[in-house]
Amino acid sequence: MGKTRRWLDFSRRPQPVCADARALPLRDASVDVLFSNLCLQWVEDLPAVFAGFRRVLKPDGLLVVSTFGPDTLFELRGAFSEADDAPHVSLFPSIGQFGDALIAAGFKNPVLDRDEFTLRHADLAGLMRELRTLGATNAMVDRRRSLTGRQRFARAAQAYDQLRDAEGRLPATWEVVYAHAWGPPPGTPIRIGGVDEVHVPVSKIRIRQRP
Repeated sequence: MGKTRRWLDFSRRPQPVCADARALPLRDASVDVLFSNLCLQWVEDLPAVFAGFRRVLKPDGLLVVSTFGPDTLFELRGAFSEADDAPHVSLFPSIGQFGDALIAAGFKNPVLDRDEFTLRHADLAGLMRELRTLGATNAMVDRRRSLTGRQRFARAAQAYDQLRDAEGRLPATWEVVYAHAWGPPPGTPIRIGGVDEVHVPVSKIRIRQRP
C-alpha cells in the first residue's frame, strides 16, 4: 500500500503575545472570539480595555469574560479597615457598572450573571500567602506603597478572627461576574475618553467632484 504524506502548516499555530490589555497589538476586526478569564479585575480603566476589545473584535464576534465583583474578599477588606485607613483590597466594579461599560463601548446584547464562592482558611497569614501565589495583589493606584507592618497586620488578624466559623476556619468570599456580548456592526461609534469615535475607511468617503 502507498503511503500518504502530510504536510503541516506551522504558520497557523497560535502565537503567544504578551501585551497590555488596554493596548492589544492586534489588527482592527481581526478576532472572532475574545475570551478573558479573571484578568479585568486588575485593570482600573475598564473603558480603555473594552474600547480595545471592541476594536479588535469582528462584527458579530463574541466577547466572553469573567471578573471579580465588589463582594470579593469583603471580609479581608473589613479586617484591614480596622488596622488603618489605607485600601488593602482592590475595589472591583459591580455587575451593573460592568454592563454599563460594555454598552458604553458599543457592544450589543450583553448578558451578565454572577456567583459567590466562599473558601475557608486556617488563618489570615495563610490567606495572604495564597493571594500572593495567585498574583492577586492590590492593583489600586492609591494603595499603600510601604509594608503593612506587624502591628497593623496583627490588628487585622484580630478583627478577622471574629469571623471564624464553628470549625474555626476563616471565610473568604469570591464574587465572580460573568458576561458575554457581541461585536456591533461596522461604523458603530466607540466611546473613548467620553467621546464617541467612528472609524470609516477612506474608500467609503465620497468626494464631491467640482463641475
